[in-house]
Amino acid sequence: MANFKGHALPGSFFLIVGLWWSVKYPLKYFHQKGKSSRLTHHYQRLEITEAAIRTLFSVVGMLAEQFVPDGPHLHLSHEDHWVKLSNWQHSTMYLFFGVSGVVDVLTSLLTHIPLGLDRLVMAVAAANEGFLLYHHVHHRPPLDQHIHSLLLCAVFAGAVSLTLEVILRDNIVLELFRTSLVILQGTWFWQIGFVLFPLFGAPEWDQEDDANIMFITMCFCWHYLAALCIVAVSYSLVYGFLTRVKRPGDREIIGIQKLKSDHTYQKALLSGSDED
Repeated sequence: MANFKGHALPGSFFLIVGLWWSVKYPLKYFHQKGKSSRLTHHYQRLEITEAAIRTLFSVVGMLAEQFVPDGPHLHLSHEDHWVKLSNWQHSTMYLFFGVSGVVDVLTSLLTHIPLGLDRLVMAVAAANEGFLLYHHVHHRPPLDQHIHSLLLCAVFAGAVSLTLEVILRDNIVLELFRTSLVILQGTWFWQIGFVLFPLFGAPEWDQEDDANIMFITMCFCWHYLAALCIVAVSYSLVYGFLTRVKRPGDREIIGIQKLKSDHTYQKALLSGSDED
């Protein structure tokens, strides 16, 4: 959809997933570091639920692109003319992310699927998104092309990170790096919508002004800094929560150890008094 909603919708999807990952990956990391099996017991169910939600997001995106009032309604051509190819490109982007979600579900349910296939398919989906975006803005005004080309930086960097995760699985640095890029994509899709389709009577941006291009480039850096701050804050909050809130089993162990030490100390005192 070549309008504000068409950019706000994928932006919201990326932002929701990125914010969730900024909590999930630190939580998994600290539990694994503490060698706790409590999270492992529920982690598979969490992975399936997340993958199913991401698949649902993709289906909603495809339906929105196809069946909006001015959409192609599943018609690719009509009377020797292509129908709404922009919507079809967006639908293809959602389709690949939907396939990634399905593979994630199958990876969590079936043990004979090779480990790392889920990350590889997700990397392919990200690379496909970048490929489509690169060929999406030809013959458009300079500012339109530039603001989309900045998005490619986050997309292809995410694809590279996911490719590395095929080999270096459960690497917290790569996972948080990917999370920051997904959050960046989410906020930047919204930024593109505000720039190209101003709301509330805001003045339109001059598409040919070099100063606007310079500002947008700087604004992209600010967006990524905000994404890094979000990841850092989430990481710190998860760490603070886990260190303050002890698990019931931990409290019981601490209590038992304390009782044993107190009992040993009392026996030592009694033995000393008998000798006297």
